Amino acid sequence: MFTGLVEELGVLRRLIRGADSAHLHICAAKVLDGISIGDSIAVNGVCLTVVDYDRDSFTADVMAETLARTNLGELTPGRRVNLERALRLGDRLGGHLVSGHIDGVGTIVRREDRDIAVLVTIAAPPAVMRYIVKKGSVAVDGISLTVVETDAGSFQVSLIPHTARSTTLGYKRSGDTVNLEGDMIGKYVEKFLQQREDAPAKKVMSMDFLAAHGFI
Repeated sequence: MFTGLVEELGVLRRLIRGADSAHLHICAAKVLDGISIGDSIAVNGVCLTVVDYDRDSFTADVMAETLARTNLGELTPGRRVNLERALRLGDRLGGHLVSGHIDGVGTIVRREDRDIAVLVTIAAPPAVMRYIVKKGSVAVDGISLTVVETDAGSFQVSLIPHTARSTTLGYKRSGDTVNLEGDMIGKYVEKFLQQREDAPAKKVMSMDFLAAHGFI
């Protein structure tokens, strides 16, 4: 579990492609503090497991499913990546709950400077847009952001100068892809409501149900 607050920008040193997998070697500093093999680190919002490390880098394996559902396979040596260690119980939750499981890949369609802010418009697939609401939370390349505006196929977020300087979004341009994860709470609410709709009428909680069983 993560918060969407990027701890540092790492740099991809090597990406070794297998038949249906990849091996990432990433230069880092802060996220290496106290690191152990088996720890989870979010790389551009994707939860990966540390399989090896040294004093200034770590390595992680990426399976076929992850390559198919994220933009990690597009990375090339020298590219910056957002890094965040897994949340510890008792830590401040400054962003929002982020699982590191990507819902889809979006594309930046427009950047606009507005005073100190940078407005970024992102086209997203339906699998992501179903969880996008104005003023709600979304993780973009692992960055916890607030949705400013939304329409049928895209949404807009606003970057303060710190976010633009400290994350990949400050360096990406129109046409670049981003990993997207919808709000986890919204997914649970959707699942709960769907189960209610699919349940037989006799099992749905209602005033008639309560009256029939002597509760009211």
